[in-house]
Amino acid sequence: MPHNRTSILVWQIAILVVALSVWEWGFDLRKVAALKPFVPSILDPYFVSKPSAIWASFLKLGCFADKRGFAACFAANDNNLWLATLVTLKNMAWGFLFGTTSGVLAGLILGRSDFLSKIFEPYIVALNSIPRIALVPLIILMFGLGDMSKIVTAWIVVFFVVFFNTFEGTRSVDRDQIAASRLLGASEVTVLRTVVIPSALAWVFASLTPAVSFALIGVIVGEFIGAERGLGKLIIEAEARANAAEMMVAIFIMM
Repeated sequence: MPHNRTSILVWQIAILVVALSVWEWGFDLRKVAALKPFVPSILDPYFVSKPSAIWASFLKLGCFADKRGFAACFAANDNNLWLATLVTLKNMAWGFLFGTTSGVLAGLILGRSDFLSKIFEPYIVALNSIPRIALVPLIILMFGLGDMSKIVTAWIVVFFVVFFNTFEGTRSVDRDQIAASRLLGASEVTVLRTVVIPSALAWVFASLTPAVSFALIGVIVGEFIGAERGLGKLIIEAEARANAAEMMVAIFIMM
C-alpha cells in the first residue's frame, strides 16, 4: 500500500514537536510527586539543556544577539561559531581528500600485486590494529595544535577505511575479464584503467559514506585533545564551564 507523502510529513513533524516538547518541559513534571518516578533524570537541563536555551546559545555564539552587532562580535572572537565550523569542515575536507586518495592508490597497487601485498601485509595489519584515536596525542605532539594535526588525524582514520575496501574490490575483479583483455593485447595500465578500476569503484564508493563520518570524528577528537580553533574546542570549553546548551549547539551544527 503506497504511503501518502503528506501523511509521512505530518508524522515526522508530529514526532519532532513531541520530542522537543518533552525535552523542553518534561523535566518540570518531576515537580509533580505522582509523575516523578516516570520522568527520566537524563532530561535534567544540566545534562542536555533545553531547546529554548540551545536556541539562545546559538544566537549568542552565532553573533546574532550581541549588542555590538554581528560584525563587531565576529571580529572580536576568533573562534566564533562560524569560524569554528569553517575550520572543522576545512580540516575534515582535507583529511577526507588525502585519506581517500592515498587509500585508493594503495588499495589498487597492493590489490594488483601479490608480491607487494605479502610484503606489506604484516605492517598494514599491525598499524590497523592500533586504535587510531590513541595516536592523536602523538600526532599533536608532532604537528602541533594547528590545523595540520587535525588533517593528519582525519587522514589516518579515513585511509584504512578506503584502503581495505579498495583492496578487496581490486581482488574481487573477474579474472576472466582480465585474461580476455590481455588476450586482446591490453597492457597492464589498460587493464587497470578499463577493467580493474571500473569494477572496484562500487567498493570504493561504498567506503566514502563512512569515510566522511570518520574524517569528522578524527578532526573533532583532535580538537578535543588540543586545538586553537574548531567545533571540538567549542565543546571542550563549554564542558569546562558545564554549559550543556553551548555543547548541544556545536553537536547540532555537526549533525
